[in-house]
Parts: sequence; C-alpha cells; structure tokens
Amino acid sequence: MPHFENSYFNQLPGFYTALPPTPLKGARLLYHSEPLAKELGLDDSWFSPEQQGVWSGDILLEGMQPLAQVYSGHQFGVWAGQLGDGRGILLGEQKLTDGRSMDWHLKGAGLTPYSRMGDGRAVLRSVIREFLASEALHHLGIPTTRALTITTSDQPVFREQPERGAMLLRVAESHVRFGHFEHFYYRQQPEQVQQLADYVIEKHWPSLSGQPGRYQQWFTDVVERTARLIAHWQTVGFAHGVMNTDNMSILGLTIDYGPFGFLDDYQPGYICNHSDHQGRYAYDNQPAVGLWNLHRLAQALSGLMTIEQLETALAAYEPALMAAYGQQMRAKLGFFTEDNRDNSLLTDLLSLMAKEGRDYTQTFRMLSDVAQHEAYSPLRDEFIDRQAFDGWYQRYRQRLQNENVSDSERQQSMKLANPRIILRNYLAQQAIERAQEDDISVLARLHQALRDPYGDAPEFADLARLPPDWGKHLEISCSS
Repeated sequence: MPHFENSYFNQLPGFYTALPPTPLKGARLLYHSEPLAKELGLDDSWFSPEQQGVWSGDILLEGMQPLAQVYSGHQFGVWAGQLGDGRGILLGEQKLTDGRSMDWHLKGAGLTPYSRMGDGRAVLRSVIREFLASEALHHLGIPTTRALTITTSDQPVFREQPERGAMLLRVAESHVRFGHFEHFYYRQQPEQVQQLADYVIEKHWPSLSGQPGRYQQWFTDVVERTARLIAHWQTVGFAHGVMNTDNMSILGLTIDYGPFGFLDDYQPGYICNHSDHQGRYAYDNQPAVGLWNLHRLAQALSGLMTIEQLETALAAYEPALMAAYGQQMRAKLGFFTEDNRDNSLLTDLLSLMAKEGRDYTQTFRMLSDVAQHEAYSPLRDEFIDRQAFDGWYQRYRQRLQNENVSDSERQQSMKLANPRIILRNYLAQQAIERAQEDDISVLARLHQALRDPYGDAPEFADLARLPPDWGKHLEISCSS
C-alpha cells in the first residue's frame, strides 16, 4: 500500500479547497505506464479491474487528503486573475522508499471552485497527448511531470464536438507554479507569499531552510532551472505552446501539456498552438518568454528580496541558458571541445535547414553517421542547394578532424544526443484514433518506442520516418 503524506494540505490552509474528485460514469482503466508503476512501488495487481476505482476517483487510498489548489497567472502576457485547479485534484503525496515525495494529481476530476467557465473534465484525446508527451520528454532527459494511468469512459464531454471523457493520473515532485506566488502577491498577502516560499524551500531545497540569504539563493536556482529546461526544449525542437505563468513549474519541470509540438520541418517561428494568433509562444520565442515569466515571479517575490537581489538572480538566466544550450548543441554536432567556430557552424547549418525546410530531428540524426575523413555524406542528398551544403560540410569535417576523436566514438556520442524517434503530432493522432475505438495497440507500441528515443531498434523504424504531409498540418489548440 502506498504511503501518503499531506504537507500541502496540512501546512498551507487557505491555499486550496478541500474537495474529493467527481468520478466519471462507467470509467475503466485504459492504459498505464508499467515502468513508472515500478518506480512508485506498484505491482500489476494495482491495475486489475478490482482497483480501477483508484484511477477514476471512485476510491481514495488511506492517507489521501484531496484538494484543489488556487493560483493565478499571466496568460498570453495579460494578467488573468484567479485561476487554480479547474479540473484537477491533488490526491496526496506518496512517500517513496528513497525519501522522495511524489504528488498524485488526478486530471479531469470534475468541477472545482476554480473551474470558471469550464466543465472540470478532460477528453481522451488530450489525456493521451499528455501521457505520451510527458513520457517522451522524460526519456529524452528533460525534467517533466509524469503520467501513470489513462482512464476512459463512455460519458461524453463537450468541446468543439462531443468527445469521450477521460482522466489522467499525473505524478510530480511538486505542482507549485509561478502563479501560486502571483496569486497572493496580487491579493496583497505578503505573509502568504513568504509562507509558500518557506514551504517550498523546506520541502525541495532543505539545505537552504532557515539560512540567511536563502530567498536569493533559492530564486537564483529557480531561474537557472527554468533556463536549463527551456534550453533543452530548444535542442530537441520542442514547443510547449502555452507558456503562461500558471504553466511554469517552480521546480523547472515541463507541466500542463496542451497544444505542444515537436518540430518537423525546421521553422524557427513554428507556432504549435492554433489559438496563439500573435505567435507569442512560437518555438524561437520560448527563451525570451521564459525570462519574461521569471520577471513576473520576481515581482511576486519582491517583498522577500531587495531589487538588487532580484536583479542578480535574474541575471543568471542568460548565462545558464546559453551554457546549457551550447553544451547540448555541441553534443548534437559531435564536438567534444569548445571552439570559436562552433556558433558559426551551427547557425549556418540551421539557416540551410530553414531555407529548405529540412526535418530538424532527422537532419541531426543523419549527421550522427558522418565520417570525418569521407568527402561525401548521405546528408548531402537531402539538400537542394548542394553547393551551399558542400561548403558547410567541408568546414564541419575540418572541425571534426581537429579533435582527434575516432568516428566510432563520436558517432556513438552523437546518437545519444540526437534522438531517432520523437512524438510527432501525427503519431499521437494515430494512437488517439485507435484508442477511441478501445484499441490500445498503437498507443502501447508508441509508448514503448518513446522509452528508447536514441536507440536503433529495427522494429520501430517506421516511427522514425518523415511525417506525411497531412501530419504537418494538424491544428492543435488550447483545448487539446
């Protein structure tokens, strides 16, 4: 039996509404992540028909204290006021044997006081997308919430049209967001801002608890975590789609998957959210938005630190972002050392890719097979402007030869930095369409492949292919 604690419930009264989930009618467990279940100490018996009520909100386990969190936030750059868990319930905090604590959060759990105009539900389409995306990013090495179970139902939920209702059991070390601090700052409750900061520090930064200067050290780490997160998004071609401050994790986790997208053709201005008419959350704008969001958090924390302390912490963002991005992009290019030519080689390659609409993931994966002493590369045939590619390639080969690293060593290293398989929107869509007919075979196979994105397993070769043309034009909005 999992052991649950409830520090959020016990230590932060007034920060939530105690509320049980509202189960879906006729709910049934559709799928679960076996690897994550093992990490949580759950054997197969937990996913039998007798236990499906645990995953649909029908059964609360011993020690759970369900609640809906209140927070606020800036949405698309505009102060939106009070938001909160409009369809999610924090069930409890599982204490693991290694000492970590993991929130169990049921998404699609019904109306809460913070639902505003929503219905408190989720649809199977969005639940599958979040399940696959969070698992995909985790196995790419990117900090993220995790997904344990998908529960479905025949109970309809209305979006643009009636869809099947569903629930997701989401797991994370914390669900505290930038918007939690904004909520109490804008309500002019500085004591609550400090109370929340002290709670977060004690729980997740215990070495800083009670220390002088702890707030600046803590906020600096939040800044650097956020920078590293977004740098990693950029290197794998991931666009979140809705980087509102209420969707920014205080731990630097990727949270709240909606209209996300991985780059197919390399388009720096790629907008994955059909509702983002101004392109605020375009792929190439994510680093700037991350800093903008941190400025909003700094404002909310202004009662805890001086302006100089806040500015010093914020100044850590760009160096952390550039260091992480530089390190990861050098790994993608196969460089083991730093050279002042590296930035030019990278930007020139990206320019060629953008000009010709080359696939981001496949281009770097093919580059992983380059032999430094061979004048010809199969990648050349992927470009129309062969002359431009040849000029770049000769400079690239020279850079590789200067490192005195064997092809086999470098190729092996590059394949660990350049995924073969990513969660393209069309792959998710195929899994969704079959799951809506109660066929989980496509979902299960895709989930298995995403757990080894850097591998060369021949049985998943079809998932590494370029997307069909229709797959590049799927419209994904905030309702996703």
